[in-house]
Amino acid sequence: MKEAMFYQKLDGDRVRCGLCRFGCLIGNGKRGHCRVRENRDGVLYSLVYGRAVAEHVDPVEKKPLFHLLPGSRSYSVATVGCNFRCLHCQNYNISQPDEESVERSGSLVPPQTIVERALAAGCRTISYTYTEPTIFFEYAYEIAVLARAAGLKNIFVTNGYIASEPLAAIAPFLDAANIDLKGFTESFYREVVGASLAEVLDCIRDYRKHGIWLELTTLVIPNRNDSEQELGGIARFIASELGRETPWHVTRFHPTHRLTDQPRTPVNTLRNARRIGLDAGLRYVYEGNVPGEGGENTYCHCCGSVLIRRYGYLVEQNLLDQGKCPACGSGIDGVWS
Repeated sequence: MKEAMFYQKLDGDRVRCGLCRFGCLIGNGKRGHCRVRENRDGVLYSLVYGRAVAEHVDPVEKKPLFHLLPGSRSYSVATVGCNFRCLHCQNYNISQPDEESVERSGSLVPPQTIVERALAAGCRTISYTYTEPTIFFEYAYEIAVLARAAGLKNIFVTNGYIASEPLAAIAPFLDAANIDLKGFTESFYREVVGASLAEVLDCIRDYRKHGIWLELTTLVIPNRNDSEQELGGIARFIASELGRETPWHVTRFHPTHRLTDQPRTPVNTLRNARRIGLDAGLRYVYEGNVPGEGGENTYCHCCGSVLIRRYGYLVEQNLLDQGKCPACGSGIDGVWS
């Protein structure tokens, strides 16, 4: 165990966790909404510090990040636990553990070892992913500091619910984030996710203020968040508040976990979502989980030339010339070196 960061001690051995936007009030012997932070006699502890439950070498495109070092590899790490309760979580077996199994989960892997393994694997980044990195903040933070010193970049793949203070603490070491903007109504977030849309939007704004490279992802679920009104709302939010240069990934839903009563997302729905994004002025809109449909390629926002050709997570061709379009010379937004 490790004493948690960002909490306040209260009377009666109670504590107030300040790590995420739930701000859990936790009594002695109890845990927060994430199930992995426990109050023991007025001291809040992380139960998952150093307990890696997943380690993989992934293409950075899998995060998905299409405008950060395309074609490179990212060392991906997670512990168990999450502060959301998404009905469609594809990693529910590690994100939604029962309380009894939390302290027995994963293997003890010190932060320095994660960095060493990333370097040995030829990775250029470390991604905190698969579950929610906010809830293993202490572990992620220590890895990120060491990674930056070793010349590696750091990536959060996140649901966008971290509180402002911890985000400010880790922001100097974060190079990029992919944030799930799962829908655009409070009812969707309440019923499908168990959180608040308004809090997610505020968190996304916080990320932008820190200058972290952002890409957003929306899993498009039939009959849940696939209306033109909702998709248009997301596209307009990105364009007006984050910038037209912010990539938006609209990805295909596959029935899983507790949301098996919906069909897979039709390809035409993703094409329509991409059109909505481009019509809203976004420069880069990608279709995910439909390899070979063409919606994974990067196009020049000025002349329309194909710059990066992809099949799934594989970069088949990269024609970028020092971050510029070779056909017209326009600068393409992203982190290319």
